Formats: sequence, C-alpha cells, structure tokens
Amino acid sequence: MIEVRKVYKSFEEVEVLKDVSIVFEQGKTNLIIGQSGSGKTVLLKSIVGLHEIDKGEILYGDKNFSAMNFKARKEIRKEVGMVFQGGALFDSATVEENVMYPLDMFTKQTTEEKIERANFCLNRVNIENANSKFPSELSGGMRKRVAIARAIVLNPKYLFCDEPNSGLDPRTSILIDNLIKEITEEFQTTTIINTHDMNSVMEIGDKVCFIFKGEKYWEGSSQDIFDSDNQELNNFVFASKLTQKIKKMRS
Repeated sequence: MIEVRKVYKSFEEVEVLKDVSIVFEQGKTNLIIGQSGSGKTVLLKSIVGLHEIDKGEILYGDKNFSAMNFKARKEIRKEVGMVFQGGALFDSATVEENVMYPLDMFTKQTTEEKIERANFCLNRVNIENANSKFPSELSGGMRKRVAIARAIVLNPKYLFCDEPNSGLDPRTSILIDNLIKEITEEFQTTTIINTHDMNSVMEIGDKVCFIFKGEKYWEGSSQDIFDSDNQELNNFVFASKLTQKIKKMRS
C-alpha cells in the first residue's frame, strides 16, 4: 500500500498539487487520470521521489518516504519497478542486458543468477529468443514488454507505469493492460498507472483517481464512473466516443 497525505507541490509561483490525499491499494491496479496539465504526472513523480513535495506525507506501507534521506530512500527504491512512457530502454544494450540492469545496480548475484532471473521475467512477459537483440530491432509492443520485464526483475512491491500504452495500437494496448493486471495480481504489487487511455480505465481500473487542476476531484472503481455525478469527471471521461457509447448502452 502507498498512502499520499495532504500533499502540496508548487513550481515557482504555480501550485500544481493542492491537498491531495489518496490510498493506493496492494494487489490492485490504481489508475491516475486527468487532462494534460492537471498534475497527474507531477503526482506520480512526487510519489517516486523525482519531485520533492512542499508539504504533506508519502508513505510506503508504514514508512514515511517523504521524510527519508537519500540512503533510506535507496532501500525503498529496491522495492520499486518503473515502466516509463517511452520504455526508456538503453539503445546500446541488448534485451538481456536491459533487463539485468537493476540486478547489476542493486544485487550481488552472480552473472548466471542474473541471466536466469532475466530469462524468467522475459518469459513472464512472453518474450522469447530476443535476448541478444537491441531495442531498435523490436516493435513498440515488444519494447514495452521488455520494459515491464525490467521493472519486475527485482520482484518489486511497488510498480509504477507512466502512460504504458503511449504510441501503441489498440490491440497491443489491450495486451499490455492485461499483462500489467496479471502481474499485479500474481505478485500482489501496489501498481500505480498514470494514463489518459479510457480503454485502460474501463478494462483494468480497480481504483481510479481523477485529478483536476491539481486536486483530487473523484475516486472510485471503473464501474463507479458511470454512476458519478461529478461534472468535471464526466466531461473528461465521456469526451471519448467509446465511453459515450458504453454509457448509452448502460442507460
């Protein structure tokens, strides 16, 4: 579990996050949604420590991450996996080397142990016979799956995904969504996904938090969205033709 308590964050004179409090649950896919510029990316980066918050607390379990020094945070980060928007694979490294990178950074395993673990994670995301390939030789969907394999190689308690479906076709997006959902349930991670993809929200949104102008305006499950009377949420969600059609079918 990760808990955000009354968090504020500003850049110079601009207040980006205002009194945000959310509990992200273990073993569930927790989605953060909102318009561009709403503050959802700043919130995600604040939770992982890429931005220092101005006020409030961020807790990983019962540990106050926001009050920790660099050394203490490093211990927490060993339990964190991150899937970046563009995959963020190292172009000059092979698939195997990319997946092994966190093991090189945080463990003292032998090379054989690292390779075995990397292969396990690659198999888990359905990547086979690609260990020696470079990212440029892979499709967009395969690069995202390699990025997920790297994110789970340390068997993290916490998994963060920043727009994991960005740049992918609808079919591949569904595959990535299902994979993240399966891994979340299988390993009982606390998974937080920053997304604007309403298909993802409807398919895997165990918990959905809507951020509007830096504030938490609404939270609930993907099914609760259809019954919400929050006007800003409805304006955001039902701008999609697909969700308009679904809502009409349900009414």
